[in-house]
Amino acid sequence: FAGSGRKGVNGLVCNAYEADHSQPLDMKIDEMGQTEAGQKMRIGLYFATWWSLNVVFNIYNKKVLNAFPFPWLTSTLSLAAGSLIMLVSWAAKVVEAPKTDVEFWKALFPVALAHTIGHVAATISMSKVAVSFTHIIKSGEPAFSVFVSRVFLGETFPLGVYLSLLPIIGGCALSALTELNFNMTGFMGAMVSNLAFVFRNIFSKKGMKGKSVSGMNYYACLSMLSLLILTPFTIAMEGPQMWEAGWQTALTQVGPNFVWWVVAQSVFYHLYNQVSYMSLDQISPLTFSVGNTMKRISVIVASIIIFRTPIQPVNTLGAAIAILGTFIYSQVNRSFY
Repeated sequence: FAGSGRKGVNGLVCNAYEADHSQPLDMKIDEMGQTEAGQKMRIGLYFATWWSLNVVFNIYNKKVLNAFPFPWLTSTLSLAAGSLIMLVSWAAKVVEAPKTDVEFWKALFPVALAHTIGHVAATISMSKVAVSFTHIIKSGEPAFSVFVSRVFLGETFPLGVYLSLLPIIGGCALSALTELNFNMTGFMGAMVSNLAFVFRNIFSKKGMKGKSVSGMNYYACLSMLSLLILTPFTIAMEGPQMWEAGWQTALTQVGPNFVWWVVAQSVFYHLYNQVSYMSLDQISPLTFSVGNTMKRISVIVASIIIFRTPIQPVNTLGAAIAILGTFIYSQVNRSFY
């Protein structure tokens, strides 16, 4: 999650980072105050909201997947909820609808494809392993970013960047080797998600450069196109007959609360992304990277407590090393750029 951007007169000029990050509504948040205390309060409010929404999403997402093990449909519903929210916002003129053309959608397609793969792969991972394990492995995304940038784009990095990858790779490996309920599908899902999101950022940088559109609307368009891409594959991989049987089983086991779980995980997926993108618009990328690291820690800790996930001390050590490495990487990489 490293990068920076600049705002144009009519919106956000998207580049590698903010190509799918949302612009806040005109909520006058800046009016909280210009003092240092007001700034700290604002940042604290963003982070608290972001982390809370992210934890809630992950908890309900895992609850749904435990009762209804259909990650393809679950992923589709998350995108559908965000798309519906934005369509209603446009229709009600809460948010001004974007002005796009064919070239915009052509450039957006590879970004949406990578986003779709990453989203589904992460959900598949969550359906097979503990929430904490998925997020530990996903903390290894910087290693994929450096590898892809070096091999496919020919970019070079200072020694400090490469050295910062060692604790990330080592920590993830240690956690994987000591995971009590290790599942290869879950592990590979998290790995594929990392790789897909790296390519999403690359496609954003190359294809969307110079295209001015607000971050909120860009993310809305991305969600809608991803939904169109994903839906036929979801039907092919699972299908209505499987969903009907699984839905009835879940309702029998969980009761009416299951419907709330599905709605909650779908809506909170959009909301936590929305707030995280709003945060980047208000704070520096360096502060954001610190917040993102802490967010992952909050999800891991909360999921272990709520789901009573058994975890060995050495597994905890691996997670701590990997997350620390991610934090170090973000600092070194930021200073490099």
